[in-house]
Amino acid sequence: MKVIDIISNADKPLFTFELLPPVTGGSIDRVFKTIDVLMEYSPAYINFTFHREETIYRELSSGLVQRCTVRRRPGTIGLSAAVKNRYGVEVVPHIICGGAKADEIEAALVELNFLGIENVFALRGDPPKGEKRFTPQTGGFTHASELVEQIANMNRGVYLDSGLKEPFPTHFCIGVAGYPEKHLESPNMEDDISWLKKKIEFGGEYIVTQMFFLNDRYFQFVETCRNAGITVPIIPGIKPITALSDIDLLPQTFNIDLPEELVLEIRSCTTNKQAREVGIEFAVEQSKELIARNVPGIHYYTLGKASSTARIVKEVF
Repeated sequence: MKVIDIISNADKPLFTFELLPPVTGGSIDRVFKTIDVLMEYSPAYINFTFHREETIYRELSSGLVQRCTVRRRPGTIGLSAAVKNRYGVEVVPHIICGGAKADEIEAALVELNFLGIENVFALRGDPPKGEKRFTPQTGGFTHASELVEQIANMNRGVYLDSGLKEPFPTHFCIGVAGYPEKHLESPNMEDDISWLKKKIEFGGEYIVTQMFFLNDRYFQFVETCRNAGITVPIIPGIKPITALSDIDLLPQTFNIDLPEELVLEIRSCTTNKQAREVGIEFAVEQSKELIARNVPGIHYYTLGKASSTARIVKEVF
């Protein structure tokens, strides 16, 4: 079932969450264990992130340094299919521009279509680790809107090879990302909203936001989107604090603000366990306020840590 239909037919806010594929050499059983904990709360769908290649440098026995390209977390498509088959829950694999050419993206979408997966989440992706600027692959895309357009074209039976005879259309529901505190590369919110509107005009059917900790930022973002003519559902994304380092790393990584009272409370903690408890309590109250304002649902960024999310969802849904 398509995500947009799940949202449209829901009689209460939806609970959804996001997981990472295991690292290379890791077991899928660890993912299953995380999902087992959260299935009790009837997630509407599960997102799986996609991770591009990284460049690393290995020191050889000769003393020379070798430049290597590695994929730390492959398997998004296979993992998505395995989870859909095992649990009967809808899955939403991420598709990114970074590190991929248009024909490689098309091939991945063909595989997903053959597997009966009809939901995807279109993202530009981050620059490679250690690089500040995003550079598209030769033959790839610079913006997520171009990726959305490619997927929407396939839904109309338009593939890269214009010489195909009677190509079958795909049937993907396309989700896109929104940034309540603007994308860190956007010069201002107005510019960021213009890019978001383009993604919707090209075929995006719903928005999931970047994580935020100040609900007023989300409410203002929704109002700004509506004023710009963006009418699709906008689902808030929440990440509970799970470690002392989160209050330093999250703002740097995601260009977000944290409320002063949360920062002070975390700084008063001496262990990650204490910080995790504060994070759960804050996320419960944040989620309750969002639910009270009739959001379509809440999407939780778990990073594979099910216990915190399970406790929050038990209190909220």
